[in-house]
Amino acid sequence: MKTRNKFYISAAVLALGMSLSSCNDYLDKLPDNRMEIRNADDASKLLISAYPQVYPAYLLETYSDNTDFYDVPGFTAAGQFQREAYEWRDITDVAEYESPQELWQNIYVAIAAANQTLQFINSQSDQSAYSAQKGEALLCRAYNMLLLSEIFCDAYSPATASSKLGIPYPTEPETTVGTTYDRGTLKDVYDRINADIEAGLPLISDSYEQPKYHFTRSAACAFAAQFNLFYCNYDKAISYANQVLGTGAPTGLRDWQQQFSVSQNGQTAPNNYINSNNRANLLLITAYSRYGAAYGPFSYGARYAHGSLAATEDIRSTGPWGSSQNLTNVWHNNNLTKVFVNKIPYSFEYTDIKAGIGSPHTQLPVLTTDGTLLVRAEAKALKGDYEGAVADINYELSAMSGGKSSVTLDGITQFYRSQPWYTPTQPTVRKHLNPDFITLDSTVQEPVLDAVLQLRRIMTIGEGTRMQDVKRYGIVIYRRTLNRSNAVTAVTDTLGVSDPRRAIQLPQDVISSGMTANSRLGQTAQKISVKPDEWLPAAKAE
Repeated sequence: MKTRNKFYISAAVLALGMSLSSCNDYLDKLPDNRMEIRNADDASKLLISAYPQVYPAYLLETYSDNTDFYDVPGFTAAGQFQREAYEWRDITDVAEYESPQELWQNIYVAIAAANQTLQFINSQSDQSAYSAQKGEALLCRAYNMLLLSEIFCDAYSPATASSKLGIPYPTEPETTVGTTYDRGTLKDVYDRINADIEAGLPLISDSYEQPKYHFTRSAACAFAAQFNLFYCNYDKAISYANQVLGTGAPTGLRDWQQQFSVSQNGQTAPNNYINSNNRANLLLITAYSRYGAAYGPFSYGARYAHGSLAATEDIRSTGPWGSSQNLTNVWHNNNLTKVFVNKIPYSFEYTDIKAGIGSPHTQLPVLTTDGTLLVRAEAKALKGDYEGAVADINYELSAMSGGKSSVTLDGITQFYRSQPWYTPTQPTVRKHLNPDFITLDSTVQEPVLDAVLQLRRIMTIGEGTRMQDVKRYGIVIYRRTLNRSNAVTAVTDTLGVSDPRRAIQLPQDVISSGMTANSRLGQTAQKISVKPDEWLPAAKAE
């Protein structure tokens, strides 16, 4: 499917100006206001703007099965954005930093910075002096495009990508207002991301003053491994992961015992988690966000929270490794609904202290050694290398538990096959996997993948990665209403395997400009009975 859409992105958004004091300031300006690049140093400075200043963790975590609704007096929503994201609505709140409007605009601005840099480099008669900047620009463009596709598109599958809508992939700065863009297909997007990675990665340098905020060689390989996992190119995913971790016992995994030894109250643990000196953190993103307050040890946003499901599905659940509490240090207060690992920072930068005006910030490690290890484990499981996948699982379990936890292949298969299937009123860790990119072997392969997905969910809780696994594996999720006693009083909606709401709706002004919207045909939330037997999925052959 090749869909042509008239879509207009403001020229100043796709041809980045350096004066980004406010959205209203630069949306009306033409590209003539761009920074003039004269040398490699100027190119490097501009590339600082090629990393997004907003990040979708708040949106995707709220959208995923990591959030329930608590109908408890005194608990309130953080605002319209949180309600709409939880209810899988087309989000109309454009004021929140993680709204689709802000994400779309900001990430395309970052892509514009990469494109402006590339245009300058390509115009030089001797490009050899700009190799590092060219590599970084290509990796930034690829990373931003993958981020946008994870929000606004379906999951990639070789079988369906040619028939799924993509998003515009600009490769040059705009020079005129009203340029028409082709949304194209998801296959177009992934093929172009792959081309940018393959062209850019060999050029990457490690010579940065603050390397953890740039695509170093390790960060680029970690990103390439993750992308190739999603791209269903498992050999490449493993190869790139090996370049980060080595082929034997991996080095540089997070010292989880040290992480959990620091105070879990306030900002001590989150600031420790995102420490740029930590070898596990390969790429850090600083973002405007209130998410640290909504996720963290505050009453803010407590109506929509990760609460009792911790005990049945992730950080307090039982796995083939025993109690998952042996792998984490869980923060909980009886006066709040939230049960979480305290690792998302919240800070506020005042521009006028007296008036109380400023901007909230957070920071996230978007690429890590531990995440790359589980990418490799999953790729091995998808290739049928189950012993290799279990070895990688054990490397991570050892790091998280201080060497106290491990699993065997038999133990994994026996554990998951003995678990009842998840229902919203009788939740378990065993959810049906319905990927369309592979036909799973249910006897061994599926349990091993269950282990990888459960461990990743535990390890990355709060970081916004769960929704991509939900989409890729066709995991059905539900909207549950809980009371003060954590009893499920209603199941109000379900996000099925083929539900079009899995792809978050494009911003309304983008649709109004002529871009084809993501389908919402036939999707209306309805009150649903909570009788357990009505939620039992069709039995799978054992």
